[in-house]
Parts: sequence; C-alpha cells; structure tokens
Amino acid sequence: MNLHTTKPRRGRPPKVSRDNPDTRAALIRSGLEQLTEHGFASSGIEPILKKVGVPKGSFYHYFASKEVFGQVVLQHYADYFLNKLTHHLCDESNEPLSRIYHFVADAKMGMTRYQFKRGCLVGNLGQEIGMLPESFRPQLIAIFSSWQSCLANCLEQAKSQGQIAADANCALLAEHFWVGWEGAVSRARLVENGAPLDHFCDHFMAALPK
Repeated sequence: MNLHTTKPRRGRPPKVSRDNPDTRAALIRSGLEQLTEHGFASSGIEPILKKVGVPKGSFYHYFASKEVFGQVVLQHYADYFLNKLTHHLCDESNEPLSRIYHFVADAKMGMTRYQFKRGCLVGNLGQEIGMLPESFRPQLIAIFSSWQSCLANCLEQAKSQGQIAADANCALLAEHFWVGWEGAVSRARLVENGAPLDHFCDHFMAALPK
C-alpha cells in the first residue's frame, strides 16, 4: 500500500474546462464589474482573468478579442437593464407616472448597494466613444433607442389616462429623460449619494406637459 500522496505542483492555476459555460459567464460578470467601475479604454483583461482564475489562453477561446468581449458584456448589461425597465414601466398595477418613480428608486438602491462605485455601463461607454472601436457606436445607439421606446410607451399610457397633455411628444420626452438621466447618474457617483437621481426625477416629472 502506497502511503505517499502526490503533492500538487506550485505556480500553476487549476485547469479550467475550455468549453465550460460557467467560465464564460464568470468572465462576463467579472468584465461587467471592471468596465462599470473603470470604463473600457482604461481596463485591461488581466484583472478580469485574475478574479475568475482563468489563463489568458482560455479567455481567447471564449472571446476573439477585447473588443468582442466588451460588446458581449455591454449587451448583457443592456439586456439586464431593459428587463429591469420593463418590470417597472410595464407594471400595470401602478399608474404610468408612478412606475417611473419606482424605477428611479430601484436604480438608486442599486447604486447605493455598490457604494456609488458603479454607474451605467452604457452611459460610461457613451462618454468615451471617441476612444472605443467604431463597432460600439451602433450598438450603443440601438440600446438607448430600446430604453427610450420602453419609456415612451409608458408615457403614452400616461397620456391616454390624462396624466400628461394630449399633445405631449412622448418619444422626445423619453429621449430627454435618458440624456438627463446619464448626467444624474454621473453626478451621483461623484457626490456618492442618490440625491441627484431624485432631483432629476422630480424636475422631469414637474416639467411634463399637463
């Protein structure tokens, strides 16, 4: 009977299955955290790999390049955020304008959870568009368009229920909301509290045509 045990070799990370979907998902989660806090241009892939424990060779098995990885992370964030928007803005158990307040409250709670270190990935990348590969531009435009459509539909319901004026341009109002919202999120990160989100929402609601 052999009483000796084989000692693990030092200096090598554990092997990761190259076709493990959990590894790909972990890379996306790690990338989301990194890009949300630091942006794309200044982020390398090394901190992302280190957190997940994945060697660089495996990273390039899942993603052809940093650009492709960034696009995947961005789309995952956008889909998650659109689901959140839909949950609040299509909730017919509440009046349309109340739904907007509920969305803002939920967003503020999320930023508070991460001590205001994380902002809106879509807004962050929009601000550094000049340093991004050109392929990000149409993707970001399409994401903002989907968010605006979701809010515009909510405002159309508010119009049909008499909460806002019958001649209100809901598409334009929705565009104004998202332009202002990204600024409010940026200011909330700066001052490390949610007051800018509340102030922006209150001003937007007060300015709606009645």
